[in-house]
Amino acid sequence: MSCQEDKKQEMTTLSGPVFGTGYKAIYNSNEDYTAQFDSLFTVINNSMSTYIPDSDISRVNKNKDVVIDEHFEKVLAASKTIYRRTEGAFDPTIGAVVNAWDFGPEGDIENLDSLKIKSLMTAVGLNKLGIVNGKIKKSEATRIDFNAIAKGYGVDVIADFLEAKHIDHYLVEIGGEIRAKGLNIKKEKPWTVGVTRPRFDGINDATDYVKAVPLSDEAMATSGTYRKFKIDENGNRYSHIIDTKTGYPSKTNLLSISVIAPDCMTADAYATAFKTMGIEKTKTFLESHPELKVFLIFENIDKELETLSLNGFPE
Repeated sequence: MSCQEDKKQEMTTLSGPVFGTGYKAIYNSNEDYTAQFDSLFTVINNSMSTYIPDSDISRVNKNKDVVIDEHFEKVLAASKTIYRRTEGAFDPTIGAVVNAWDFGPEGDIENLDSLKIKSLMTAVGLNKLGIVNGKIKKSEATRIDFNAIAKGYGVDVIADFLEAKHIDHYLVEIGGEIRAKGLNIKKEKPWTVGVTRPRFDGINDATDYVKAVPLSDEAMATSGTYRKFKIDENGNRYSHIIDTKTGYPSKTNLLSISVIAPDCMTADAYATAFKTMGIEKTKTFLESHPELKVFLIFENIDKELETLSLNGFPE
């Protein structure tokens, strides 16, 4: 093997904190892109993080005059497409209602009741929002929250950066959302990622897999209720994913939804939408969307875990 070929086989692994979670990037180059990654993450955060008070999205939500950047515009365009396709099941304007249920950055609203939820829901609907001269036009009460799509978009930004550097083999992961290309050169086989077994005991065992999935030249995102939920005084478990039609946390026996798509932003958004849609609506939807492969984990009537693979999700 020549020196040049040997250099191409070197694999670099980078990791660090981002978006309230962590990232990992493995790629076939000896170049350290930590500074470039951090710079890209900073730009994305300053554009779309609801946890940063002076980010573009926070200022938009405060009805400030803001010219949005290309990242915000790309994510909004993708959100609108998926909003239309899912008939509103995916809707980033549900943010104020998410906060009301104390799942967002601003805490909960006191004395939350059906009237308050009904009032908040009048401002929900991505179809009520547009761009004029680079600025968001919306009602004063409408609040945008890209948290259900931004991690996936962040993965794509890093993956696209690596591709621009002519890197042919990589795996990029942010908080469980993943995009991969080529092979795991060290193992000389496709990248393998796991679908974690749902558990409600607070233990996060990243090695307890229900399924190992080969992934190459595509992305996978997973959404579930088992890591972020509330339990009321009657023992009812509430998902952190709010039903965009009702304004209430979605009630379903679905525990985990994994979606494989061409890019991670798309996979991320659909994983959230399918959680709200439930099993039967998701199955019907996928009949006309062969580009999406889906793996569902749910509780049956006996509270036992069952799984369902759709559209050729790898067995």
